[in-house]
Amino acid sequence: MDRYSRIVAYLKVALPLAALALLSTLFLISRRIETDSAIPFAEVDLESRLRGQQVTAPFFTGTTKTGHEVTIAATKALPGGEGNTASASDLEAEIRTSDGRSILMLSDAGSVRPDKNTAVLTGNVRIITADGTRVETETLNALLDGLEITSPGTVTATGPLGDFEAGTMRIFTNSQNGPVHIEFTDGVKLVYDPAKVER
Repeated sequence: MDRYSRIVAYLKVALPLAALALLSTLFLISRRIETDSAIPFAEVDLESRLRGQQVTAPFFTGTTKTGHEVTIAATKALPGGEGNTASASDLEAEIRTSDGRSILMLSDAGSVRPDKNTAVLTGNVRIITADGTRVETETLNALLDGLEITSPGTVTATGPLGDFEAGTMRIFTNSQNGPVHIEFTDGVKLVYDPAKVER
């Protein structure tokens, strides 16, 4: 056997052994896999989700007995249970009147009871009407089958006539497809601004 043949025969044995040695060192020096690593979720988020179910972006729509459309949407809603009323956050409610006008109501939180046709908006409640009137209060109570919305507490507002405040407020209509009225009562104070009327 010549020298070339001996080298080839030697390499046929040496190369597989070297490859086997390299593979074994890869397994020996590889990092240990962490099997008990934490799930990448915030504990607060997990706890809130485990406490109860929630609905993301709920939406309610209907028509009142007086012919006006009502839509209510929220960022999320939590169902009630054992006497607790379902609650929602970042509510946005809109009334589209039969004559094409709209009243927009926004609040930080609230609840809707379709079974009783009622809704309550609480926390930083804002009402914006089509004529540019903006009303702010802390609570609104609404009947959804008819058009009857009341604020049991103080309201402050600004509009075409000027700035004013009142002890209570009521949004209502007297007849089928009739106009929607906003009534301020209980110590109304108006700061009249003639410049706004002229504009």
